[in-house]
Amino acid sequence: MTLNCKGNLIDLTSPKVMGILNITPDSFYDGGKYNTDDLILEQTEKMLSEGATFIDLGAYSSRPGAKDISEEEELKRIEPVVKLLLNHFPELLLSIDTFRSNVAKRGLDMGAAMINDISGGDLDAKMLPTMAQYQAPYILMHMKGNPQNMSNNTNYKKFLEEILFYFSEKIAKAVSLGIRDIVIDPGFGFAKNTSQNFELLKNLNLLKTFRLPILAGISRKSMIYKTLEVRAKDALNGSTALHMVALNGGANILRVHDVKEAVECVKLYNALQ
Repeated sequence: MTLNCKGNLIDLTSPKVMGILNITPDSFYDGGKYNTDDLILEQTEKMLSEGATFIDLGAYSSRPGAKDISEEEELKRIEPVVKLLLNHFPELLLSIDTFRSNVAKRGLDMGAAMINDISGGDLDAKMLPTMAQYQAPYILMHMKGNPQNMSNNTNYKKFLEEILFYFSEKIAKAVSLGIRDIVIDPGFGFAKNTSQNFELLKNLNLLKTFRLPILAGISRKSMIYKTLEVRAKDALNGSTALHMVALNGGANILRVHDVKEAVECVKLYNALQ
């Protein structure tokens, strides 16, 4: 259970933490928070010092109903930040959160280590061939539709079976193209309502059948703050509670806003093992 990131083998036998760095003005929790070079560098250094193995950089907000932006705007946002981060942290394992192959290419050309695609290649037919060409780790997520309409795509005949079938098809296609390092992300909150999110979390271990690393992205999401009847800014305790559930279900990577607490969660989980 390893990932080859720019020639470095990352052992996922012990779960790892991926810190979220959104440079969007409209993300659901931290939109507009990191809007200067100093704030971006300060937050990145904080997450790395707290134990993040990866930093996931996003310039396109994928919250439900978020405004669509052009590829040019996404590149305009992300390119200077990739350059800034890799100049200051040359060893950084940077993930680019994008569904566009041209943005993925640019990020990898500049030194990013992996690509995190919320659409599993559905929103850009060139994404999977691009990942095969670059041989960088590829995070393949489950979603139906796009961020603008996914909240209307929560109807399933057989919920868990459809997600498993989705991954079996996507993984087969990726492997046939020669993609070696694949991480699967069930996509909490993406074309799923609250009860479906909890059903998915409860049955996360079903994804272990694919024998691939599993990423869980549940940090501060609506399944937590709506259930607790709080705001996203007050959902850290709930996030930590469900992170332990995700680890017990087989998650190898936790994608989080709060690295320190997630790393502590992993330490306690490892002690339990």
